[in-house]
Amino acid sequence: MAICSYFIYSVLSGIIAGKLATILAIVFAVVIYALAVVVLKIFTKEEVQMMPAGDKICRILTKLKIY
Repeated sequence: MAICSYFIYSVLSGIIAGKLATILAIVFAVVIYALAVVVLKIFTKEEVQMMPAGDKICRILTKLKIY
């Protein structure tokens, strides 16, 4: 996540303003982190269901055959 975030920041900082590049790099890092948590199955199915809108998330992950 950190490596991808740094790479995105270094690419974007030459193109757009530094503050905007930082914000976009952070958003990209959050997306990568969330995908890693889902793909690596960090949370069990029961833990996902306890989250807000967990039933809906669990149905989506079941359709994608992740859980």
